[in-house]
Amino acid sequence: MTEAVPPERIFPTSKVDAQSAKHVPSSPQTESDAYKLAFQDTDFLLRPDLRPVRFQLELLKPELLLDEAKIRSMLVFYGSARIPAPDMADALVAAATDDQQRAVAERLKAKSRYYDVAYDLARLASRTPPDADGWRNFVVCSGGGPAIMEAANRGAVDEGRETIGFNIVLPHEQLPNRYVTPELSFQFHYFALRKMHFLLRARAVAVFPGGFGTFDEMFELLTLIQTGKVRPLPILLFGREFWSKVVDFQALVDEGVIAPHDLDIFHWCEDAGEAWDYVTRYYEEHPAPERVRTGPPE
Repeated sequence: MTEAVPPERIFPTSKVDAQSAKHVPSSPQTESDAYKLAFQDTDFLLRPDLRPVRFQLELLKPELLLDEAKIRSMLVFYGSARIPAPDMADALVAAATDDQQRAVAERLKAKSRYYDVAYDLARLASRTPPDADGWRNFVVCSGGGPAIMEAANRGAVDEGRETIGFNIVLPHEQLPNRYVTPELSFQFHYFALRKMHFLLRARAVAVFPGGFGTFDEMFELLTLIQTGKVRPLPILLFGREFWSKVVDFQALVDEGVIAPHDLDIFHWCEDAGEAWDYVTRYYEEHPAPERVRTGPPE
């Protein structure tokens, strides 16, 4: 006599019930918003009271999909959305209408070389082979926008690899650049959750010249490492001339508000090859522990 095997589940899935709910007869009761399944009621989910649930959803959705895509670790790129690709730099200068705009455009043109550096670094990282079990490391991830972010995603695509974009809803619409893998293109409402996802799988972070957003992301990471909330990891700071002009790191030491060894948290870079060599040497000396996953992919 064979032993009976119980079914995996006895309740209908939420997907099945969601489909059934579309076909109920119309009545004053069924037409009321109160009758909608809670997870299908968009107005309900957008209530201020549901903010904790929305936080959880923005944390969980990318986490599950990245696990299913077997992304174990990422090389994250931060940098300005305004630095042009080299082939667009002259057009930016030509579009200037006065001396001030022209001076700014010339400075952006000078930084356009970092587009190529980000592109080259992304290509180098994307040559990392998958683990024996198929999990991938140093997958290129950016904010999903233009300029430095586009260069990073483009470099990965030109190596035939998938690449991640963490976009965010902004008052001025920022669409994902065309090099982000569609299935790995995420949109966030909360900056805090977006920044958390940048770091959950980060095993190296490349920081290029940028504005408030880049400052925000970089200094939060420096603070997390300084305070021991995040394990040290390679932080590649590109553009010493730029950063030394806009941030006097040594003055922070001289004023006593950071320790001298805090300047060792990041590594100055100008060249993609040198940066990638630093990352590989770092992990030869500091092997990364196995990442704890929420569960195996289906």
